[in-house]
Amino acid sequence: MIKICGITNPDDGHAAVAYGATALGFIFHPPSPRYIAQDDLADWIGEFPTSVRKVGVFVDRPAAEVEAVCSRLKLDVAQLHGHEHASDIPRRVAVWKAVRVRDLIDPAFDRFPVEALLLDGPSSGRAFDWSLARSVTKPVILAGGLNEHNVADAILAAHPWGIDACSC
Repeated sequence: MIKICGITNPDDGHAAVAYGATALGFIFHPPSPRYIAQDDLADWIGEFPTSVRKVGVFVDRPAAEVEAVCSRLKLDVAQLHGHEHASDIPRRVAVWKAVRVRDLIDPAFDRFPVEALLLDGPSSGRAFDWSLARSVTKPVILAGGLNEHNVADAILAAHPWGIDACSC
């Protein structure tokens, strides 16, 4: 699974799909430089094939709000980047829980009722020790600090289910 995150216009989305992306990420967090308003996305999200998973990225939003946005925009996945607890996870949509990785991965995240764990670096754009991903029993998506020079090494070290790259 290859996800390109931070899509803000249809041309970038179509280019990502043409180059092999199997998922597109749309960020609904206004402070992000790659934020997209829900109403703007609603105008063109339907242009993508159903085989491409549409992922909404949320930060500290209530489960009911996440479910409502996913339903309205026909998103396939909610990716949660916040301080959610296992009891806060939306139930009516597939969920990927993002976890910042520094020196270890808290085993409690393996008990979250989610489709996958997205393992992100300790800060934006920074990588982590990808071999730590092997301790996770859920499907793993690697993110953070990946680029054309290191993504093959990351895949060899972690054996992830997916890769998440930023559109910038």
